[in-house]
Amino acid sequence: MKVKLLTALNDTNVDAAQLTNQRQLEISISAIADELDPSLPLNLCLILDRSGSMDGEPINMIIQAVEKLIDQLKPGDRISIIAFAGTAEVIIPNHVVKDPASIKALLHKKLKAGGGTIIAEGLSLGITELLKGTKGAVSQAFLLTDGHGDNGLKIWKWEIGPNDGKRCLQLAQKATRVNLTVHTFGFGNEWNEDLLEKIADAGGGTLAYIERPQQAVDQFSRLFKRIQSVGLTNAYLLLSLVPGVRLAELKPIAQVAPETIELNVETETNGSYVFRLGDLMKDVQRVVLANIYLGKLPQGEQVIGHIQIRYDDPAINQQGLLSPLIPIYANVTSSYQPALNPQVLQSILLLAKYRQTQVAEAKLEQGDRTGAVTMLQTAAKTALQIGDTNAATVLQTSATRLQAGEQLSEAERKKTRIASKTILSE
Repeated sequence: MKVKLLTALNDTNVDAAQLTNQRQLEISISAIADELDPSLPLNLCLILDRSGSMDGEPINMIIQAVEKLIDQLKPGDRISIIAFAGTAEVIIPNHVVKDPASIKALLHKKLKAGGGTIIAEGLSLGITELLKGTKGAVSQAFLLTDGHGDNGLKIWKWEIGPNDGKRCLQLAQKATRVNLTVHTFGFGNEWNEDLLEKIADAGGGTLAYIERPQQAVDQFSRLFKRIQSVGLTNAYLLLSLVPGVRLAELKPIAQVAPETIELNVETETNGSYVFRLGDLMKDVQRVVLANIYLGKLPQGEQVIGHIQIRYDDPAINQQGLLSPLIPIYANVTSSYQPALNPQVLQSILLLAKYRQTQVAEAKLEQGDRTGAVTMLQTAAKTALQIGDTNAATVLQTSATRLQAGEQLSEAERKKTRIASKTILSE
């Protein structure tokens, strides 16, 4: 398994007469599999909400979705299942799957709805179970909740449960430090999109929305196929810039595909930066966009920095491997003419859609309905520019509702958030 790295500037040409030039640097990363590379075994933990609000059809559909996943596990895959309500319980300990029927029987016996919702207890137990089977495997957690706390209260505040949300975020960050990935599923319409997005972002995973119980099977299967395609794990982007070139100070770098996530600098030393990417899928691009500033540089083709990926390859039980060091070039010229890259423009618009929607949500929270409408309309136009017509429809519908003086339903708020982060499929 190898790493493929590509870089491009939104405009390769740089005006030598300008004291400062701003550029967007696109970095594309993917795992390239050889024909003989084996599929990696999975170490999967399902952390499932069984609070009283999940009783009836919701819990039955979740059981059906889990059974479908169990049927897709291959020899050598591992599974564990945690159920949480007011407390958490390991109902299936981490083990290599040998008898799917017995797992399903225990699932039906033990996954009964009742009680409140303490997500952190479930997440903590899930991490403990995953750590029992990490060697040579892709270790991932699916965390599902409908967002109802004790006595049917919705988990809106970080402090509920007690400090349950803050602890969840800390646990998700801990998970990435031991090479685990946490995905979140919001079930129904009462979960807190801010909390579950933060957990997924911190855990290196993705946020999924199950609006209706019948969608559980499809959403679980969609994400399961994604983790089956992982080829390399624990990947970090190493970015170094030459003197005179720097990252922007505010929100300098973000992932824009397969979904949009603001990235944090893990370490920074003398113009060198480290960003965690997590797992790399085979032949699926992870696209990152960095906002950089170039000062005065000599004319001609100049190396403005280097990139490299540090990663683990579970198939050969090797950690801390390094891809070849790739230079980043810019053409500094006194007779400047733009040399725009349309693919980088697409990435810029993907990030703009997300950030415009974030601004709209912030304005709505502040009571600025007019400002929220304007930003949602702008985000809808941005979505149209990149051909994301489904997201454009969602964003414009939310804008129209607000403009008419109506309140956004919980479903509309969640659809708006999902539309901002990814390209919506049919």
